[in-house]
Amino acid sequence: MKVTLYGAARQVTGSRYLFETDDCRFLVDCGMFQGGRESREQNRQDFEFDPLSLDFVLLTHAHIDHSGLLPKLTKDGYRGDIFATKATAGLLGVMLPDSAHIQESDAERAQRYRKRRQERRKHRSEQSTDAQDEKDIGPIYTMEDAEACLTQVRPHPYDQEWFPHRNVRCRFRDAGHILGSAILEIWVTENGKTTKIVMSGDLGEPDRPILRDPTFIDEADILFVESTYGDREHKDHPSTMDEFVEIIQHTLQVKGGNVIVPAFAVGRTQELLYHLFNLTFQGKLKHLNIYVDSPMATEATRVTMKHMEVFDQESQELNAWRAAGKGLPRLKFTASLEDSMELNHITSGAIIISASGMCNAGRIKHHLRHNISRPECSIMITGYQAQGTLGRRIVDGAETVKIFGKEYDVLASVHTLGGFSAHAGQSCLMEWTGAFKQAPKKTLVVHGEESAAMAFADCLRKDRGWDVEVPAAGQTITLT
Repeated sequence: MKVTLYGAARQVTGSRYLFETDDCRFLVDCGMFQGGRESREQNRQDFEFDPLSLDFVLLTHAHIDHSGLLPKLTKDGYRGDIFATKATAGLLGVMLPDSAHIQESDAERAQRYRKRRQERRKHRSEQSTDAQDEKDIGPIYTMEDAEACLTQVRPHPYDQEWFPHRNVRCRFRDAGHILGSAILEIWVTENGKTTKIVMSGDLGEPDRPILRDPTFIDEADILFVESTYGDREHKDHPSTMDEFVEIIQHTLQVKGGNVIVPAFAVGRTQELLYHLFNLTFQGKLKHLNIYVDSPMATEATRVTMKHMEVFDQESQELNAWRAAGKGLPRLKFTASLEDSMELNHITSGAIIISASGMCNAGRIKHHLRHNISRPECSIMITGYQAQGTLGRRIVDGAETVKIFGKEYDVLASVHTLGGFSAHAGQSCLMEWTGAFKQAPKKTLVVHGEESAAMAFADCLRKDRGWDVEVPAAGQTITLT
């Protein structure tokens, strides 16, 4: 058996791992790369394997960097099953059509831009030398492709085993990262010998609101473990909440501006709403005006509320208070583009939560455009910002940023609250790996920028004495 890592190896996005045995080929995750121009070009490239050759696909969770190229897989000929947890299946019904809509909209915009360039050159009697004019700039996949892909999704509950292939047995375990996120246990039998593979997926921090803690796994022959924050810790929860309250109060009540929060539509938006309601319930915040400006976040919140069975006890109690309807913050989910545009006329007193979480697309760019150059406003970053994204440039302290082709001075205060991360920090990753009764025969550290992955690998070698490797993208590794 061998595995080839086509993404999320010494990088965070584009999760895609191809496993090959004597009689079976399967894929774990099929995610988009996220970042700058290079990532967009990577997403357009042909798959490195024949989609028709796959027997099945396993999906750890619904985030686009893990699921976003599934419709392209379908478009390119894959007709097999895509296995996911029940909650993930529900979220895919929101996220994949939304991603397809973005692909189609971006393609239409690119076509208009190319047409204008060609008309200007024709008017000047110039011959085109722009390779982009000759390049296919159609959508990576369409809404039709996304809908076809969704018919291939097969939901499975946590903790129950099933056989996607006669020689492969699988089980989903709760990863505590976002709704429906899963650790994968995979038993592969070759020539009468069974090898157990564990893939952590993205692991959440324990003791976080809404979701249950990640499940501890006690044995594996081969372990794939994420390392997004493998080189650092998050601020503790009480300190994060104190900072959260201080930013909101100071911005709204002292400076008289708005709080702009780029947030992932799935997971982070729902957690932020939880905290805003919980802090109001505790009396630490009052008279809030909250706007969630993301159609996908609205739908993801609806899906989340349908899966209360995976909530922790504290979240279920807070939901009961919310349902009673007394003393609640003012919360509005904007639906139409017109409603979204109206928010740009609000100059003070608003908390605007909008996607995308890395500021690379969507309505958040409009809210940044209208607020980032206003000193009385605050930009609150609550999630990971990949290299090459607008969010990363803001976090790294850029004095100016380009939004829709125009430069804007960054005069709003920028606050990075790492304590909100849905990824486990280094100590929590060490705690999770510490549950194994004995060392896996091989551990592969994945899903982390190179420095983070290397640092976490060193921890496992020095503290545990494990056989650890940090594979590179495109590398093939023999497992048995």
